[in-house]
Amino acid sequence: MMKKQFLPNLVLSLTLSFAVVWIGSYITRLVLVYQFFEPVNLELRNLYNTQNLASVLTMVISPIVCNIITFPLFLVSFFLYIFISKINIKNEGWLFLTMMVIIITAPFEIYLLSMDLSIIELLFSPNYDVNQAINMIRERMVVLSSFPLIEIFCYIALVFVVVFKPLRKNEN
Repeated sequence: MMKKQFLPNLVLSLTLSFAVVWIGSYITRLVLVYQFFEPVNLELRNLYNTQNLASVLTMVISPIVCNIITFPLFLVSFFLYIFISKINIKNEGWLFLTMMVIIITAPFEIYLLSMDLSIIELLFSPNYDVNQAINMIRERMVVLSSFPLIEIFCYIALVFVVVFKPLRKNEN
């Protein structure tokens, strides 16, 4: 019995770990990027100029790369958990709820990650245009508007759903 539950619990722990790291880096990335712009019209703040903007943009590289790595790992480990655990989804409402949120939000997040990948490619290229990087970051903020905030709140709620596993159907 202990051997049978070890692998699914390990994969579930990895899934939760990847989710928490991804959410943390996602929040960090959003906070850093939103500090670049004025809240009303998304104009670059006066604090930044062409001399210091390149060094400021390097701060954004780590959270973006962390997002690009951990979200696919989270998706793979989540679906691996569903496959390995062989849980009956009809009896486990927490898993059904989690799966629906992940399936609905994943395509949008993958689209945003593709935009992040192009931003990272630009930031790692030699002698990149700072204005082009800022425009790409601004476009990423505008393209799905408030989706990142909604996604963060959903995934934070899912961490608690997965840990406490509510909505279980009683077998009695």
